[in-house]
Amino acid sequence: MSNVHLVDHPLVQHKLTLMRRKEASTNSFRRLLNEISMLMAYEVTRDMPMQDIEIETPLETMNAKVIDGKKVVLVSILRAGTGILDGMLSVVPGARVGHIGLYRDPKTLTAVEYYFKMPGEMGERDCIVVDPMLATGNSAVAAVERLKELNPKSIKFVCLLTCPEGIKTFQTAHPDVPIYTAAIDRELNSHGYILPGLGDAGDRIFGTK
Repeated sequence: MSNVHLVDHPLVQHKLTLMRRKEASTNSFRRLLNEISMLMAYEVTRDMPMQDIEIETPLETMNAKVIDGKKVVLVSILRAGTGILDGMLSVVPGARVGHIGLYRDPKTLTAVEYYFKMPGEMGERDCIVVDPMLATGNSAVAAVERLKELNPKSIKFVCLLTCPEGIKTFQTAHPDVPIYTAAIDRELNSHGYILPGLGDAGDRIFGTK
């Protein structure tokens, strides 16, 4: 797990606990996910390259550092990835956005692609793939595999929760892609859900079953 980054900031862990509670409403679950995503964005973008530009303060001209947000692509794995996407865009509003539509076959638990739309010039861009759950790992593996066909400069994967099985599957396929997560839970159950987990993230974000 050398390429796994656990974001264990107290604010992140506190909000995650509130999200896990089964009595959390759709509204509060969505709001907390947005807040956690903003907090995690700080950690995920910690090593982003900077450049100097000349600006004028009220007192004088100076060289100051900025990031080029337009070179960053936030890639949302539909549909639940939208919950993380909104919070991260609040922090990096200049980022471009890509979408990968995947659903998990209920019998085989494998990922099936139904949508793929990315910005142009991906070879110049740093990609941050977002999905609340890294459970079986199959959807994340398929998404990153598809993304690598466009040869982006770099790829990171961000999730709220994961488990040892999901990490193993993902790292076996993509050992070069770092994982950022707020928690590594105990295990998967026979239906491919994380335990203790927080249920189906998509259903809890959108109020569906």
